[in-house]
Amino acid sequence: MRKHELHIISTGTQTIETFAEIAVSIQEYVDYFHLREKQMSALQLYQAVNLLKTKGIPLSKIIINDRVDVAWAANTYGVQLPHHSLDGAVVKKAFPGLRVGCSVHSYHEAKEAEQKRANFAMYGHIFQTNSKPGTGPRGLGELKEITRDIELPIIAIGGIKPSNCAEVLRAGAKGIAVMSGILLADDPLKEVKAYSGVLERGK
Repeated sequence: MRKHELHIISTGTQTIETFAEIAVSIQEYVDYFHLREKQMSALQLYQAVNLLKTKGIPLSKIIINDRVDVAWAANTYGVQLPHHSLDGAVVKKAFPGLRVGCSVHSYHEAKEAEQKRANFAMYGHIFQTNSKPGTGPRGLGELKEITRDIELPIIAIGGIKPSNCAEVLRAGAKGIAVMSGILLADDPLKEVKAYSGVLERGK
């Protein structure tokens, strides 16, 4: 088993059918798939989970962004809580057994997520990315500080490519999250293998 995790986050621009088709082709190399579909209703998200399940993606690999109710009802692995979502401690108490990830953007937020007993935190963006135009990257410095002082597993996100992935792992990240780098690639399988190779080798 790899020491470092690969999380794939849906783009919100592809159809769920397209996302499912790609997910099936790459799932051997992926630890978790995040459904981050802000435009979908609870019912649509639930149906999306069922589609992925029907296609052969285990529920244990599916994480729902924000919608705790859907994650719980669909029996997925967990939920990813953005900054505007429910408090992680509230979710942990109300939905025991549901794994909780928190999106964090600073050392302070990461420490707070740890204190609220989140299962992991997603931190970024690490490098410049088209999904965050006009916002400078946070770089590797604070990532190193967070992973040095905080035991909570940190998943790094933002502009991570196979060519710079090893730097992120050396900075202490437990894994990485990728969106367009794989899902919008001409050959998603080729790209996921490239990322997976770095994650296998580790630091």
